[in-house]
This record gives sequence, structure tokens and C-alpha cells, in this order.
Amino acid sequence: MTQTSDQMELREDEIVAHYPMALAMLEGFDHAPRIGKADEAPKEERSAGIGTRRRFRTTTPGLVTRRTTPTGVVQLIERIEGEDLVSPQQATVLNVLRRAVSIALAVADNYAETSGLADLKRANLEGALPAARKTEFSEMLGAEALVTLYTFGNAAAYLLGPHQTEVTVEVGEVEEILTDNGQTALHGALWELDHDIAAHVIDDARLVATVSAFAEALMEKVALRAQTAPRLETFTSASWRVEADDFTIDGFSPATKAKSSTLTMTFKKPNEVVGNHIAKYQAMKLAKMLMAYDFDRRLNPFAELGGFIFTFMGDGAPGTGKTTLIQMMAGIINDYCQIAGYPFRYQNFGIDNIDSYQGKSGQNAKAFIQNVIDPHVIGFGTIDDIDQIAGKRGDRQSSAGQQEVTAVFMEAFAGANTVVRGNCTFGMFSNYPENVDDALRQRAGARFLVDGPQTREDYVDILALLMGKNHDIPMGDHELFAAQEIKKAVAASFESHGRPQEAGLVAVFDEVQGKVGALDTIAKLGAYLKGIQEADPRFTGRAIKNITDAIKVRAMDFELPDDWMEEPDLFLFKGYDQKKGMIAELRQPITVDMVVQEINRYADSEFRYADKSDEVAIEGMVRDFGRQEEAKRRYLEGKG
Repeated sequence: MTQTSDQMELREDEIVAHYPMALAMLEGFDHAPRIGKADEAPKEERSAGIGTRRRFRTTTPGLVTRRTTPTGVVQLIERIEGEDLVSPQQATVLNVLRRAVSIALAVADNYAETSGLADLKRANLEGALPAARKTEFSEMLGAEALVTLYTFGNAAAYLLGPHQTEVTVEVGEVEEILTDNGQTALHGALWELDHDIAAHVIDDARLVATVSAFAEALMEKVALRAQTAPRLETFTSASWRVEADDFTIDGFSPATKAKSSTLTMTFKKPNEVVGNHIAKYQAMKLAKMLMAYDFDRRLNPFAELGGFIFTFMGDGAPGTGKTTLIQMMAGIINDYCQIAGYPFRYQNFGIDNIDSYQGKSGQNAKAFIQNVIDPHVIGFGTIDDIDQIAGKRGDRQSSAGQQEVTAVFMEAFAGANTVVRGNCTFGMFSNYPENVDDALRQRAGARFLVDGPQTREDYVDILALLMGKNHDIPMGDHELFAAQEIKKAVAASFESHGRPQEAGLVAVFDEVQGKVGALDTIAKLGAYLKGIQEADPRFTGRAIKNITDAIKVRAMDFELPDDWMEEPDLFLFKGYDQKKGMIAELRQPITVDMVVQEINRYADSEFRYADKSDEVAIEGMVRDFGRQEEAKRRYLEGKG
């Protein structure tokens, strides 16, 4: 799915008009909880100086305070300000809450007008609502409540983002999710936020952390509820922009600041990546493809024309250059983005993101995905050693956290709600791709075989590169880096895939060609694909899609001119339709050789994974049998 929604402006006067109501909610309202639990017994607050909440007044229903608060009253301003002078952080939180409530109410008004809910509300007030439309009215009110809650949480989390510190708070699951209407829903959310502040806040840092954590938890719970709720199409198909806050409301997707990540890695130049010709070439092309993204249209011409690589798998033996390839690609994108003035966000998901706390690993994976796919940035996400991070489904040795991560990546990379805008790409890297879940591995649209240096020239180049210049040893009969000349090396690499390289696939290739002759028609190519499927049942329709996507990439087998990247006015700053036309002119025709080569490249990788997986399993069984025999021998000797 590559279509994106039109963006509408949420005018400042619409938001400001809701300030009085938002302020009234923060000052105080009555709320009798329906789902969440209020404190059951009154407690005496301890004297100041004995580890109590020093400045945050306790107004939780049922608790005794110096000022008598009626049961059921929520007074967030008094709760946050406490009894001392108001600190800058407290003022910031209160301003953010007022702003977030106002934005939520303004978006709810927009939803009501565009969906027809406003007409039904007027008819209901006048007593003229037809009985036949009462169910529709009830469903729309429920949808309005979800829209209001999600927008409130989204705005609060976004606006508090710059004020967060390293302090974190676990608030748990949000319970008081009410769907009567938007205002009642906000009362329930603010009541629960009041309870969380009472339970967790002892200083300003924890105040910001608590409100942020609550907003994130609220968004997650509401988004989950929205997956099965009716009448939400009007909200999910539109997008609103709050210019003053640089904030975009895009359905049930969290907004993040369009700022670059701070990169501390050592970047590598293309000539410092020795060997790996196809992987290097595709990484360089992909870096330029990302730069074609149009921030106004929020779509990349390559994603629309075909040939954009959203996910790829890089595999090879240890020490063949996967990390160097990541450093090269991140460095190229970073340089291009600095020239164009685009925000670039790089993030790696590593083994330290797997948490023993149930659900936390999945949350970490979702946050990683959301940070990279943010449509306001150019994103590059990597998952190094994915065989250790994402567990195989059904594998009893995989932890619950690994299983959570697998489920999140499966949905994000090729799920029902996946939208490929063309502003980001994800690279999965592994020394042992055969240990990656089959379905997750097949979600990698492209395969980068990272096989390292192969030829004599490659080994001379890498030796000279790593030796540096602090020596007087002559080069000898060798033209440094000539073998790394990318176009020449890539052409040879692609041609080498005219025949398969894995023994199992060679047998299928020769058998099919023996029956149908040269693979020069769609029918014959289809027969070859069926032959592969009979040899490996895992070769499914998704594999065919990945192959056709790779063929479309080959049709885009051209380098965007370097001066297009170096002088943004020549290409990057042009309108979407102009960029699309310029790219379309460079597109090449698809040939039979391209198709055969891409089938062989993809199928070779699957056969390679299968062979390795089977060999690893056999070696494991052999070791187990050996241990059993040795244990039996020692046992019998001990009895004798």
C-alpha cells in the first residue's frame, strides 16, 4: 500500500477556542470511576520531610488532605502545583496538558463535522433522532471518544518529548477507557492520570516521566481498541497539521519530532568496502532512492513506480563486512541529508533491547519501528544479529521477548497496515540467516550476500587498506582499488547468476531446462518457479513477490547522477511530479536475463539457508547421539 492521505491544517483559532474548556477540566471536575479502581480506605499523609510527595498535593478521592476535597473530584492543577512555588517543569506540564486537551477537542470537532456526527448530535438534542439511526449515533460517539483519547495522548507525548530526561516510570496499563463520547473519555483519562501522578511523582523529573509514560500507554491501549471499532474511516483516512507545534495527526500513528539522530559511528567510503559488489551497489542505489522522498506528498516516486527496497537481508560469514556495509550506507545517507537539509534518523535494534519484563521487548520493537518510519525524516533502521534477536515461532529455546519482537517485525514489514512511503528502509543482518524465522526472513524484499573479499585483487586491496600509510612497503604489480570499480564488478556479479550456484538449485535448473528448453518465456519461467517450489515447499507466493520486486529494482538499474544529490535544486527540491518524471525517463526495459538472474539470486539464498539449517540440525543430533553413547558407556563402566 503506497497511498497517503491529504493533509489539512488544524487552525490555531480552532485550538485556542477550546482553551477555556481544557482549563476547566484541569481545574476540577467530578468523575465516578467505572473501570479503574479508586483508593478504598482513607490514609493519613505523612509529615513533610519523611519521604513523602513534597510539593504534589494529594487530592485522590478517599485520601485525607489539609484541604477537604469532595470524593470524586479531580483537580490536576492543584495536584501538580502543590503548595510551593510552581516550578518551570510543572508549568510546562500543565501547559502541555491544556494544549493537548484543546487539540484533541478540536480534532474531535473536525471528525464530528466530516463524519456526520455533528448532525446526529443536533438531531438528538432536538429530540428528532430517528430510531433507525440510534445504533449509528452510538457507534459514532464511541469513535469520537477513541479519536479524542488518542489525539490527547499523541499530543501530550509529542509536546513533552523535548523535556524528557533519563528518568523513566512504569505506569502500567490504562484502564479507565470510556467510549460514551469525547468529553467523558477525557474525564476518565485525566482521572487515571491524576492517580498515576499521586502514585509515582516525588519530583519534577518523575512528573514529566509519569505524564509521558501515561500518554504512551493511553495511545497503545486506544490504538488496540480502534482496530475493531467501527466508524473510524473519516479519522484514519485524513491527516491534520498543527503548524505552531510542528505536529501532525495521522490516524492512530504516534507523532515524533522530525529531528535527526546523533550519529557517533565511523562512516566508511565505498572504496573501503572490499568485495561485496552487489551488496555495495544496491546499498549505494538505495541511499539515493531514499533521497527522492517528497516531504510534501509524503511519498517516494520509487515507491510508486516500483523498485523501492523497504526491507533487505544482509547475510554472510563472520568478518565479511556487514558492519562496514552499514557504516558505508549510513554515511552516504547522512552526507546527502546534510546537503539537502533533511532530518536523518538512524537507529539500530540490538540484543540489549530484549527485556525480561513481559511485553517490554515488544514495546521496544514498536518504538524502534515508529522512530524509523516517521514520515517527517529520512530513516535507516538496522537489526544486527537478527537470528539472536527475533526468535523462531514454535522454538522452545526462544524467549518470550524474542517471540514478541518477531511478531512486531512481521506485522511492521508486511502486515495489513504496512504503508511504504519510501522515506525509510530496514536492513536485517545475520551470520546465520538459517536460524531466522522463515516467514520473517521472507519479508526481506531484497537479499544482500555479504561475502567479503573473493579475488586476489580483493585481498590485495583490503591488505593495503588496513595497513594504512605508515610503512614503505611497495605496492608491486597491482592497481589499487581497480577491482572495486563498481559498475564493472556488479555487471560481472549479476552475470554470474545466469546459472544457479547452490547444488540443489542447479539440479532443478538443469532438469527444467532439459524439459522446456531455454527459459525465454513467461510460461517457461513459471515452470522453473514451480520446480523450485517442488524442491523447497517454503518457496511460496511471497518469494515470487520478492523476486518481482527485485526485477523492478533492476529496471531502475541506474545511478541517480551525483550532481542531483550535490546540488539539491537539480532534483531533490523539485515537485513530486517532476521528480517522478525524471526518474521514469531513466527506467530501463526488463529482460529475460534479468528475470533469470533474480530468480537464481533469491532461490540460491533460500537453498543456502535450508542447507545450512539442515546441516546444523544434523550436526546437533550427531553431537547428542555421541553424548548419549558416552554417557551409556560411563554408566555401564560404573556399574561394573
